[in-house]
Amino acid sequence: MTNPSGVTYAAAGVDTVAGERAVELMKASVAKATRAEAVGAFGGFAGLFDASAFAKYRKPLLATSTDGVGTKVAVAQAMDKHDTIGIDLVAMVVDDLVVTGAEPLFMTDYIACGKVVPERIAAIVTGIANGCIQAGCALLGGETAEHPGLLGADEYDVAGAGTAVVEADSVLGPDRVRPGDIAIAMRASGLHSNGYSLARHVLLTHAGWQLNRDVPQFGRTLGEELLEPTRIYAKDCLAIARNDAIDVKAFSHITGGGLAANIARVLPPGLHLDVARDTWTPQPVFTVIGELGDVETGELERTFNMGIGMLAIVGADSVDATLSLLASRGVESWTCGQVRTASESDQSDAPPKGGAGGSVQLRGSYAS
Repeated sequence: MTNPSGVTYAAAGVDTVAGERAVELMKASVAKATRAEAVGAFGGFAGLFDASAFAKYRKPLLATSTDGVGTKVAVAQAMDKHDTIGIDLVAMVVDDLVVTGAEPLFMTDYIACGKVVPERIAAIVTGIANGCIQAGCALLGGETAEHPGLLGADEYDVAGAGTAVVEADSVLGPDRVRPGDIAIAMRASGLHSNGYSLARHVLLTHAGWQLNRDVPQFGRTLGEELLEPTRIYAKDCLAIARNDAIDVKAFSHITGGGLAANIARVLPPGLHLDVARDTWTPQPVFTVIGELGDVETGELERTFNMGIGMLAIVGADSVDATLSLLASRGVESWTCGQVRTASESDQSDAPPKGGAGGSVQLRGSYAS
């Protein structure tokens, strides 16, 4: 028998009915984010993937990565716009995977929230599904957890994990890079998903701007600029890696830590790259943050991507083919430096993120 006056899970702040409603609302979007190898119906305890697809590989290696989107979620929450933050999440995961030359296969997601609002959760997951479609991977499953008392009713955070596969002898990275190789930059769509604590502090707290402020330099509101989805480069990088006319050595996903730290980690010790600032103009958002907060250029470069979302290192004979391929895919790209043997006088703007690597220094002034 039930006790109508007894305490319920809903009274404790967890609404399972709302959770089921959210699941119903997201089903159609999730169903579109699939691959032929995905097995089973939506809603199982675990997502299944047909590993017999690996039979075509001589020695398949699985790559895995997990990430979030940092405090960019605070902008989405403040604007009550939740259908693009999932694209950011996918980008942060799959573009770390493709740096190894691996093909993203599937993702899972985790959403923690203070209160399940079905339409909001469905919008977040729809963004994740759309990101997976852009990346060519399946959204195999996920979890939404209601955390009353830990998060406010309108607060949430997102995280994701992805898996990819690459042939063992095709793994890209520092071991392949040689003096004379050329660095090719790929244009970012904006801030992407890193440095938002600094961006929010300067723009919203220090300058006192509102998210609905029209900013002439952006050609749109501040909130729209800050919510611009992170570009997903996975298919573009795979197109480079699979092109027989291109000798690609490494990719660097420019995320937290900025340009020098992320590029240095894909150079072997003893090699150096001078990145020529005059080869590109960072988007106005970086200039605005720097000017409003009186942020030094070095601090900006250690925090933001400065307009470069992904960088490829290719053999010198592969430059034209790489630039042509990226142009055909709608990716703005340009050469920004040449790898060489480091000298005793060379310095690095930042140590390699995460461990050993080469040295990188940004030189000159940005193009106006």
